[in-house]
Amino acid sequence: MRLKLLTGSALSILAMGLMPAYAGMDEAKAFLDKEVGTLSTLSRADQEKEMQWFVDAAKPFAGMEIKVVSETLTTHEYESKVLAPAFTAITGIKVTHDLIGEGDVVEKIQTQMQTGENIYDGYINDSDFIGTHWRYGQVRNLTDWMDGEAKDVTNPGLDIKDFIGTSFTTAPDGKLYQMPDQQFANLYWFRYDWFNDEKTKADFKAKYGYDLGVPVNWSAYEDIAEFFTGRDMSYVGGPTKVYGSMDYGKKDPSLGWRFTDAWLSMAGNGDKGIPNGKPVDEWGIKVDENSRPVGSCVARGGDTNGPAAVYSINKYIDWLKKYSPPEAEGMVFGEAGPVPAQGQIAQQIFWYTAFTADMVKDGLPVVNADGSPKWRMAPSPHGSYWKEGMKLGYQDVGSWTLMKSTPVDRAKAAWLYAQFVDSKTVDVKKSHVGLTFIRESTIQDKSFTERAPKLGGLIEFYRSPARVQWTPTGTNVPDYPKLAQLWWQNIGDASSGAKTAQEAMDALCADQEKVLGRLEKAGVQGDIGPKLAEEHDLAYWNADAVAKGNLAPQLPLANEKETPVTVNYDELVKSWQK
Repeated sequence: MRLKLLTGSALSILAMGLMPAYAGMDEAKAFLDKEVGTLSTLSRADQEKEMQWFVDAAKPFAGMEIKVVSETLTTHEYESKVLAPAFTAITGIKVTHDLIGEGDVVEKIQTQMQTGENIYDGYINDSDFIGTHWRYGQVRNLTDWMDGEAKDVTNPGLDIKDFIGTSFTTAPDGKLYQMPDQQFANLYWFRYDWFNDEKTKADFKAKYGYDLGVPVNWSAYEDIAEFFTGRDMSYVGGPTKVYGSMDYGKKDPSLGWRFTDAWLSMAGNGDKGIPNGKPVDEWGIKVDENSRPVGSCVARGGDTNGPAAVYSINKYIDWLKKYSPPEAEGMVFGEAGPVPAQGQIAQQIFWYTAFTADMVKDGLPVVNADGSPKWRMAPSPHGSYWKEGMKLGYQDVGSWTLMKSTPVDRAKAAWLYAQFVDSKTVDVKKSHVGLTFIRESTIQDKSFTERAPKLGGLIEFYRSPARVQWTPTGTNVPDYPKLAQLWWQNIGDASSGAKTAQEAMDALCADQEKVLGRLEKAGVQGDIGPKLAEEHDLAYWNADAVAKGNLAPQLPLANEKETPVTVNYDELVKSWQK
């Protein structure tokens, strides 16, 4: 295939303008034949039209070499190994797409922000940084970029409205700062086969008085965890001893994700609001009417150490110690992730859909002989402080981010590549590879209707009205890198038993306010940076919130064990389809 034959010398010829104008389309057609085929929401004619646009728009940059970076995910591996070489062949822009650890991506973008040195021409950076990028003003806002300086290199078929995650990458000023490239949610996972076994259902109902099903609230999750832990499931071909929950607890940076990824919101922390609670978000950080962070602790009207937050940490610790395998306490995220696929876990409350591809491989104990999964994913249950209108979980949104310190021509070339890997021509195929959806048109594509039975509820969830309640970190967080690193250190103390949950969250909110205070004093974020509020007690701030029609911080509940509620999974899916 000629796609592989565009060598450095050929690129040089192209750069000198000696290669025929149709060469890029030859490569594009070969790419469409081999890689895309019918896996696109566009017809072949429209695919070629979109590719011709890229060929033409890239001509001023032919021969340029650019570097972009992302974390190492299946989706990004596909972009780096397949789409980047294709883009190079089609456009003559030589793209090196580096794959590094998530923490390394953060380090690189921080360094570029601090020094102004152009390390990468484009970053796929989590949308959790939206509050950081908006306040520091060091990334190009894409709304103005597309309408102005980059109008000549913005694909008329980009269709920003087709992206499902732009509300996560839009700042309070109404501008789009990042373009989603991949998304995956954090959902509830369970053994569908065990939950539908007649003996298992009868035994559960005899013990608890209600039907075994997808837990709607944490009370039901806890009962189900207790029921399965230590149970002999050999009568349905399972292990002689299973566990009712799975988690991880080692004091490690990955423990921070376990909580910043919206665990507190699932409990009922913060205020109502989609994509994030306002004025108090799921981190417990409160902002004023001008979106200035005013506090994290209850003493300043925040909720990081409020009753809902402390309840969330206590439940996490209880379930980790009582219902998870003993080794889970010493595991990090990467070690715990594969465990449910080994067949001894009944359910997991905190499970990333990015694991889907690895959970449907032939031969696994959790996969049927016909390749269909024995498990399903469903909406996460919520805690006793949660109210309708709150977010219910986390969604990771890796997003294209262009720094102002990147020279315009290089930023334009990187923008072309970003649009190529996000284009309607390639997005369906890319989504089949990585299962990280960014476009509504792709989610609705008939190829995913056909594949849905093999994906354990992933397609049903993304086509459901429920998905809007799963969102990334929002704009209340003014410096994600500085604040996020505080979580694992403090919550690790609670996980290890060195501190109580209350003590750990008190320390966390105090540490967050130290950062907010330093930002306020430095004035680096101007009139949208932190401005700490006066201190009062919980009763004062709760009364103030209620008077303004808000919730947070809530007062402690007299009974945090609410009436358990479950729902039949198949009926739940039917209700979405109606």
